[in-house]
Formats: sequence, structure tokens, C-alpha cells
Amino acid sequence: MEAAAAPAAAVTPMHKVKKQINLFYCAECEELALKVAATSDAIQLQSITWRTFPDGFPNLFINNAHDIRGQHVAFLASFSSPAVIFEQISAIFALPKCFIASFTLVLPFFPTGSFERVEEEGDVATAFTLARVLSMIPKSRGGPTSVVIYDIHALQERFYFGDDVLPCFETGIPLLLKRLSQLPDADNITIAFPDDGAWKRFHKSLVNFPMVVCAKVREGDKRIVRIKEGNPEGQHVVIVDDLVQSGGTLRECQKVLAAHGAAKVSAYVTHAVFPNQSHERFMTANSAGPDDQFAYFWITDSRPQTVKAISQHPPFEVLSLASSIADALQI
Repeated sequence: MEAAAAPAAAVTPMHKVKKQINLFYCAECEELALKVAATSDAIQLQSITWRTFPDGFPNLFINNAHDIRGQHVAFLASFSSPAVIFEQISAIFALPKCFIASFTLVLPFFPTGSFERVEEEGDVATAFTLARVLSMIPKSRGGPTSVVIYDIHALQERFYFGDDVLPCFETGIPLLLKRLSQLPDADNITIAFPDDGAWKRFHKSLVNFPMVVCAKVREGDKRIVRIKEGNPEGQHVVIVDDLVQSGGTLRECQKVLAAHGAAKVSAYVTHAVFPNQSHERFMTANSAGPDDQFAYFWITDSRPQTVKAISQHPPFEVLSLASSIADALQI
């Protein structure tokens, strides 16, 4: 008589082991770095001493440089102005040479992204320049550097980077979708785009919503925002774009949407630049009345300096990239 077969062993599902990441950061990004580390026990914060010589040039020191040998390392950067780029580039170029296992640069906002074209002889496409600089980051023991960027202004800019880095393009749209699902009028949302470029960029991520597309048209000597397609009447309309500078186009879109019967108008941008305190034109306290207000203005913390200036002023609300960055560091 044959012996009974032994019962098959239970198969235990394999769980991917998280990489332990040593996260360095620039001074501007300290608060965001703390949030990133708080979302994952696989991330340990490290520090750089940011000093200057009497002549103003950087005098930097990577703390615990010996201890990160053989470890996965990342750097959280903020190129908020030309004045801070050189010192951060100096640290970024030094870290891969510390015999680390891998290196990831997280640059949430690629600041020269809107300067990507040469429209006449003499124009300088500084997006290409910055991409070339980042492409020169030394390789670590694990190979090329990964460069994580959120909602770069033009997707074709991926081709500006050389073969010695691996650009990874992420988006803040999932943060917006989560926030919209929490609204009391979540079933009455329409998405608006200020131009065809924004529609091409984001509409595939927002296909479950009705859409309105705006456009600038010339009337005499003026360029005026008009609704190109879609109907905002009775809807809570959310204008979506990758970034805002002075905000003139968003303001014009809000007025046109309200004039066509939108119940409420809100806005989302991943990157809030707002030079020269131009955010003040959107503050509820400075509006002329209900028809001149944004119900919500959502931004991310891709630009920490902007967040400090506006986070406590309605209608602004910050959707943090922290958990998304933590996830990106595990790719």
C-alpha cells in the first residue's frame, strides 16, 4: 500500500524588503525631509553642515560620510534660486563618491522647465542647461543616479538628460484626486484646463471627470481667456495646471468660469512659484466678493519657501509630497 502523500507546504507570499535610505537634504527642505522620514521607517535622515567661507563660497561638510559607505543614499534638493544651486550641486556631486550603494536625487521642482524652447536665434534654453548639469552627476557603485522630478513642465524634457542619469517623472495628481474625493460636493466636480497644453498633460489622469478647456484668443490688441469646450454651469470647477507664476491666466479663467455659471471655482498646481508676493491676489481676504474668490487653491510643498509664505492664508491648502517621495525612493 502506497504511503499517503505529505500535505503541500503553505506558500507564504513574498514581501518586497524595503531599501534602507539615508536621506540628506538642503536647508530649505528640512521640514519636508522630516515629513518624508515620518512616513517610513526605512528612511533615516542624515545631515550636511552648510557653511560659507568669508568670500561667500560654500564650505560644506557631509556628516557621517564614512558610515554611509555601502548604503543607499538620497538627496532632497530645492533649486529655488540661482544663489543656492551651486552649493547643492557641490554636495550632490560629492555624495556618490562616498562609496555608496546607490544615489537618488529628489528635485521636486525643475525650475527652468518652462524655458525649454528656442523661438528665435539667441534664446537660451536653460532647461537643457540644467538637465545637462544634472546629467554629469558621478555614478555611484550601483550605477547611474536616479533623478526624481514632479510634473516637469514639458514631458519632452526627459530627452534633455544624458544617458548617465535615470530621470524618473512623478506627478502630484494622485494627491489632488484624494483631496477631491473628500469634498462634500465630490460628485459635482468638473476639471478645467487653462490651455491645450495643460489638457494634453493631465487629461488622461482625470478621465472620470467632466472637463472644460479654456484658451486665450485675440480680440483687437488684447488676448482674452475664453471657454473653448465644455460647460461649467452649476459645477464646482477645479482648474488644473503644473505651475503658477504670477497667476494672471488662472485669474482670468476663474472670472470666465464664474461668468458661465460655475457654482464654485478652485485651482490646483503642483508648483506654486508666485514671484514678488503675487500670491496675495488670490487670498480670500483680498477678494472683491464671492464671485471673485477661489473656494480652494491647492498646491504641493515642492517649493518650501512658497509654502512658508502662504500655507496659513485661505484659500491655500498644501498637499504634501512626503509620502509620494518616500514611495519613489523605493523604486
